[in-house]
Amino acid sequence: MPLLKKIAVAALISLSAGSALAQSSDKPYPDKPITYVVPYTPGGTNDNIARIIARHLGERLGQPVVVENKPGAAGTLGAAYVAHAAADGYTLLNASIGNLAIAPQLVPVQFDPFKDLTPVAHLAASRSVIAVNPKLPIHSIAQLISYAKAHPGQLTYGTSGNGTPGHISTEYLKLLAGIDLVHVPYKGSAQALTDATAGHIDLVSDPLANTFVQAGKLRGLAFFGTDEAPDLPGVPALTETYPQWKFSGSFVAMAPAGTPPELLVTIRKAFDDVLAEPSTINELKALGMAPQRLDTEQTAALIRSTHDLSKQIIAEAHIKAD
Repeated sequence: MPLLKKIAVAALISLSAGSALAQSSDKPYPDKPITYVVPYTPGGTNDNIARIIARHLGERLGQPVVVENKPGAAGTLGAAYVAHAAADGYTLLNASIGNLAIAPQLVPVQFDPFKDLTPVAHLAASRSVIAVNPKLPIHSIAQLISYAKAHPGQLTYGTSGNGTPGHISTEYLKLLAGIDLVHVPYKGSAQALTDATAGHIDLVSDPLANTFVQAGKLRGLAFFGTDEAPDLPGVPALTETYPQWKFSGSFVAMAPAGTPPELLVTIRKAFDDVLAEPSTINELKALGMAPQRLDTEQTAALIRSTHDLSKQIIAEAHIKAD
């Protein structure tokens, strides 16, 4: 074969191989399982929400969405893990607004929530219930305040950790009511609620308390975060006692900053479709959530406003990490 022809054939083979390689690496997203990180222990509110979303999202995308629990440091360890993961759409975070807007103000973190993560979807506003062990002679917020003032520093409240919405909301209540309660942080809300029902701690402020109140294992005093609670008869809104109450929690999905815009469009569309499904909505409502679809700008603004309110509460209450 003439030399020039050999060179031409070799070039054609090389070009074809390169084209085939490019095509094989340019697969449509997703072509493998997605890791959905829960920054708390299994069984808590964040974990329960993540498993609902993961199941529906996997059905929508045609690939498994695997929930992976990475608890610790008020949810900031899991958030940092995602913040430093490859920005390829295969590692996402099921965040409580606490590990984005609150905890980084109280514990050392290895990420910047406003620079290292980007919003994917606002999943739901959370309806939290302030609830006590039924053995306590407390049946209302007014009685809680009276009892706490008569027994300063004796009532304990459990949360899913330092810098979580349960922590900040109860400290906010302490400021408004002028009472002294002792914080007992856990690595997740499930253990806090278990200890509250057993009487090891006195009260909680948590979305997961909804089901415990409904089951009669805890006594609900008030709720906040949503406008109504028809499944909690006799439990009033906290704004009836404190009209100035502003704090509420939310759950959001986040991706590493730097995720390509065209990939974010695909991921956000999948989340939006999932959150529009009646089955998803009903499952989230059963957890005491209020499904609320916000765009990315609104979600980012919500995280920032919660950060700013929490900063004020942390300063006024002189909150330190326990």
